[in-house]
Amino acid sequence: MTLHAHIPGGPSRSGGPSQPGEPRWPGEPRRPGTPFTPGVPARDPVSPTRVWLDPNADWQGRLYERLLEKRIVLASGILDDDAAARLSAHLLTLDAEGDKPIRLELQNLRAELPAALTVMGILDVLRVPAHACVSGEISGPGLGVLASCPRRSGYPNASFVLAEPKLQFGGTVTSITVREQQVTRMLDTLYFRLAEVTGREVDQIRDDARRGRNLTTAQAIGYGLIQGQETSAGPASLANPSMPR
Repeated sequence: MTLHAHIPGGPSRSGGPSQPGEPRWPGEPRRPGTPFTPGVPARDPVSPTRVWLDPNADWQGRLYERLLEKRIVLASGILDDDAAARLSAHLLTLDAEGDKPIRLELQNLRAELPAALTVMGILDVLRVPAHACVSGEISGPGLGVLASCPRRSGYPNASFVLAEPKLQFGGTVTSITVREQQVTRMLDTLYFRLAEVTGREVDQIRDDARRGRNLTTAQAIGYGLIQGQETSAGPASLANPSMPR
């Protein structure tokens, strides 16, 4: 028979119980009442991670869906090519789904010239009438979107700025010349549309745009840009008897 002696302070036998004050081998369970050995970290269970979801995270999308159900389209900020594509899709969808008028809310609208002409073309082919209502400031080519709607109104504190768009070109002399000719034709399309709805000369529209003429809602009515001032928000204003039909 072979006897195994245990030397105090030495390592415990493999598989044998550890003595008080002795370090435990990795993986060896601690006996009840045995104190933790300094330097050996305790293994605490990891608390589960709880993720709180924001119930209002998609409020904007739901709000836009509700507006579309009421045949109201909101256009705000900068109208570039991507925004023009989304706006055109909304208008065409509502045009295909019903025969009631579309209310187009224009809020602080600033538009790039090509994007504005794109939306103007869509408004020209809609089967249903569109009522554009301006709030905040609308300027430059954004006025072309407004002028393409058969019914136009503004909130009391709206501002209308006739401004010539600022464009920069780069490239060869030939390419710059071609681009300038394209921009001239696009500007002529915009100014002719504004002259058509206001009953003014194209040269006057162009001069006012170069000077950056600013109009209040009352002045915009006198200028011919809009036909009346909004007195109530929402679809009920579509039947406002003060607005010409």
